[in-house]
Amino acid sequence: MPADLAVIGLGHLGLPLAQAAIAAGINTIGYDTDPRPVAELAAGRSPVDGSLTASEIRRMLSGGFRPTTDPAELGRVRTAVICAPTPVGPDRTLDLTAVLDAARALAARLRPHTTVLLESPVHPGTTEGVLRGVLEEGSGLRAGRDFHLAYSPGRLDPGNRAHGFAGTPKVIGGLTPACTESAAAFYGRLTDKVVRARGPREAETVKLLETNFRHVNIALVNEMSVLCHELGVDLWDVIRCAETKPFGFQAFRPGPGVGGHGVPVDTIGPHRPLRMVELASQVNDRMPSYVVQRCATLLNEHGKSARSARVLLLGVTYKPDLADRESSPADEIARRLMDLGAVVSYHDPHVPDWRVRDLPVPRADSLYEAAAHADLTVLLQHHRTYDLQGLSVKAQLLLDTRGATPAGAAHRL
Repeated sequence: MPADLAVIGLGHLGLPLAQAAIAAGINTIGYDTDPRPVAELAAGRSPVDGSLTASEIRRMLSGGFRPTTDPAELGRVRTAVICAPTPVGPDRTLDLTAVLDAARALAARLRPHTTVLLESPVHPGTTEGVLRGVLEEGSGLRAGRDFHLAYSPGRLDPGNRAHGFAGTPKVIGGLTPACTESAAAFYGRLTDKVVRARGPREAETVKLLETNFRHVNIALVNEMSVLCHELGVDLWDVIRCAETKPFGFQAFRPGPGVGGHGVPVDTIGPHRPLRMVELASQVNDRMPSYVVQRCATLLNEHGKSARSARVLLLGVTYKPDLADRESSPADEIARRLMDLGAVVSYHDPHVPDWRVRDLPVPRADSLYEAAAHADLTVLLQHHRTYDLQGLSVKAQLLLDTRGATPAGAAHRL
């Protein structure tokens, strides 16, 4: 039976969209050129750490979801959503290779009256200036006349049960008003609110603003963290007080670095760089090094050297209570500690195996026992299962990079 919807790209963007579509009763296929995620999904497993659970995948499959690597399936749908990854390349711009490959596969089979949507993070102008050309050239059809074309930024927060797909407003910007309305009709079946942008460039820039807003504000509190440590000021108490202001302030909290799938973009093609974002990236990129510096200082203050010190890292994912390690600062922190000669181990209830420099990092089975034997325990991610009060008693020396321990129970970042 032909599907109504094709989700192209079965990663952290595509899977939640496919789940929402199946829940809405939309006959959906998931297409990917990589056979590995397709095979994982067909077997009832999520190919993306921290995305959907095995039970959620099984419910999708029982609801009719079909993962496939057959591009012929793309020619039988009424709506196609491109959710391919766009990693940051060496020149600090987004790599559109996967998006363009998806567009070419779709263009060769594109039918009139199809609605084509892009959700991947892209530079402003990509939908209209790049994707449109690939689709028109490969199909012989004209966007805005023969098929609808629009952009909608992916804006889910993995693991956030309070703001799921249906409860998160969907921004859309179409090439023409008819394109916008076609996209609105589709997303209106999945979410409670649809927000119409003036066009695809505005919708693309929404994603740019939202991602950079997060990174710039995290950079501010990270820099404040370093300053407050030097001043002997409790930054977490400062934030607690500041967030009581009912206007003009939104609380962000420091940490050992910034992870996740939302990568800051400070270079937009030939345009001038976004200097504020560029500086924020420099601040955030320095945090793993600063954490290791604090580790070495703490050990030295307690009569120990970083060389041969036993350091236990707690929580190596980028978000609490998820298995996703995308861009987690734990990797760089572990590497830097190893470079100092430290003996590194870890504990994370969501990560059964962890490799750094292609070598396995020893995993602690008994958390309290490992903390008692470690010269230094470093909380990198505050998973809900951690009893930090008990941990602060058991650990010889505890560095809390998340401000999660009670005041005075540990050394804070």
